[in-house]
Order: sequence, then structure tokens, then C-alpha cells
Amino acid sequence: MKKVLFVCAIALTAVAVAGCGKKATTRAGAEGSAAVGSAGTAGTGADGAYGAGTGGGFGAGSLDDPSSPLSQRKIYFGLDRYDVTEEYRGLVEAHAGYLRSNPNAAVTLEGHTDERGSREYNIALGERRANAVRDLLVALGASVSQITTVSYGEEKPAADCHDESCWSQNRRVEIVYTAR
Repeated sequence: MKKVLFVCAIALTAVAVAGCGKKATTRAGAEGSAAVGSAGTAGTGADGAYGAGTGGGFGAGSLDDPSSPLSQRKIYFGLDRYDVTEEYRGLVEAHAGYLRSNPNAAVTLEGHTDERGSREYNIALGERRANAVRDLLVALGASVSQITTVSYGEEKPAADCHDESCWSQNRRVEIVYTAR
């Protein structure tokens, strides 16, 4: 299964490099309207990709700048899904670019699920989500040695109610920088 995900990540990278001029979308969630960014905005390189082109890399201060895509660190997933959707592609590209440009930087990818399903199922699903983000980061040029994954399953919910509005906020991977 990991090989299939890796091949898919490589294929997605090839499509992006070929000039897919789509704009990234936004997601309104627990944090309000969290803009992922769009092609041609500040912080993008000459080709519109985050961290790409000459002078398009991000400095450590970008991690805390709310106008930087690097300040967004949550990737959300559908029910029982662990594929990184196109909606979060630009966000992952931005973090991959930062990790490429900063070899001493390190992240932990924390996989989370909603409360439905057994504990064992949710731990495994959270791990698959974290691994999917890791595989995409590596396919985009980050070093595997910079990335650690952990699954919390349903143990650390972002929202604590029992309906779809909360469950959708809990199905996520959080990117936590452990070194900048």
C-alpha cells in the first residue's frame, strides 16, 4: 500500500510540475477561514509554487507569520479516508519547500481521527493519514530523516461534540515543527 501511495505522490508531483495552474482553496474550520494560499501570492516562486523558483523559499519567521502558508498546519480528511486531497496540496508543497530549504528543520506529523470506530481502527487510520502526508512531503523533496509520524487516533480531538461538524475537525494531520 505504501508503494501505491508513493507512486501516486510522484504522479501528482509530475502533474504539478507540468504546470497545473489551479488555485488552492480555503477551508473554514475550527480556526475560521484558514487560507491555504493561491498561485501568484506573496511567498511563491516565479512559477507560482510555494517555495519554488528563485528566492521563493521561506525563512524560519514564515512559520509564525499568519500571512504565510506555513502558518497553516492542519490537513483534513474525509470519513475513513487518508488521501491528501488537491485542496491541501499547496499547503503540503509549502512545508516540503521549507524542509528542503532548511535541512536542520524537523516535523512530527500527528494523525488524528474522529471518535467513530474502534480504538485499534482509529490508531491505524491516524497512522495511515500521517504516513500519507509524510510520503507526499518526501516526494516533494523533504528528507525522510526530517519527519516523524505518530498516531493519536481519537485520543486528542480538536472539537468535542458528537456530530459531523466536530467529526470533520477531528479527521486531520497536524504538522508540528520540532526544530526550525
